[in-house]
Amino acid sequence: MQDFSDELRALAQRLSDAERYLDLDGLRKRFAELEVEASRPDLWDDTDQARKVTTDLSRVKADVDELEGLATRLSDAETLYELAVEEGDDSVEPEVAETLAAVSKSLDDLELRSLFSGEHDELDAVCEIHAGAGGTDAQDWAEMMLRMYLRWAERRGFSVELDEVSAGQEAGILSATFIVKGRYAYGLLTGEKGVHRLVRMSPFDAQHRRQTSFASFSAVPFLEDAGDEVEIEEKDLRVDTYRSSGAGGQHVNVTDSAVRLTHLPTGVVVAVQNERSQHQNKAKAMQILGMKLAELQREHRKAELDAISGPQTEVGWGQAFRHYVLAPYQNVKDDRTGHEAGNVDGVLDGDLDKFMEAYLRWRRQQGVA
Repeated sequence: MQDFSDELRALAQRLSDAERYLDLDGLRKRFAELEVEASRPDLWDDTDQARKVTTDLSRVKADVDELEGLATRLSDAETLYELAVEEGDDSVEPEVAETLAAVSKSLDDLELRSLFSGEHDELDAVCEIHAGAGGTDAQDWAEMMLRMYLRWAERRGFSVELDEVSAGQEAGILSATFIVKGRYAYGLLTGEKGVHRLVRMSPFDAQHRRQTSFASFSAVPFLEDAGDEVEIEEKDLRVDTYRSSGAGGQHVNVTDSAVRLTHLPTGVVVAVQNERSQHQNKAKAMQILGMKLAELQREHRKAELDAISGPQTEVGWGQAFRHYVLAPYQNVKDDRTGHEAGNVDGVLDGDLDKFMEAYLRWRRQQGVA
């Protein structure tokens, strides 16, 4: 029988640490409070508040159940191991090993949560991709990035709402807007913001020469109440309607239902084409515009604080922070964290978790909010 004593002690300590940094006692107290609130007969008189209460209740319950379930599984594995040692029964060794491996993996996921320090990390994310320098190659790269993030979301069990895709002139896309829905979606994607650089042998060059191209990724938290943070006046908007096209979803049609909003004071542009009508597209575009303007306000406040406190180590927008090299060698590297991967195809297929985790650890070390 393999000696699991050290592993059991180590996992018990990790679980104890998780109960502390996730505040299990506080979660239990909060769960009891939310249960009382959710049972109020007048709860649904205010639908927005009711949705918030039920969502919070569901998430807190999931956290409590997960921690308590891990404690039960670890205790059961320890009991099984001790009985097996007493009776000299080696047959349960695979079962104990499998349980401890599963508990360890669950604790890895819980420890990742401790890295989410941002105010909105737990929320859904409104994302945009824009082709940059590099012509047709850059537009193709933007489409490759869109696929990469859609595959990443699928791997994590997140859902995606694709709101707008503008096709490129010859290939690829000029831009895309989409919402990733899942717990901690924004926290995971916040480290992806910036310019991504691709180096490859161009499939659009007759001489098949090496080409460098750029595309940018941005994300803002999905705030239901963003309208409370910013006031958008009609006089500050330019509204353009156009015919929907491209991979905008099953409801894309040939009428001028797509809507592009330009916020004149800031230059922020939002386009939506996925809803059934022009009215619905404008409503969704206004919602996203509110979120982007709220984020812009937060960035301005942060810039003012940075000017007071001195330069920060965050990589600037105009500088590519991650490089995807397909030729003459294969490698993906993040300049900020130093994390890299040789399996470029895997990364482009959505294997981004290690890069995201490395960023979250780097962010904590740097004290970047």
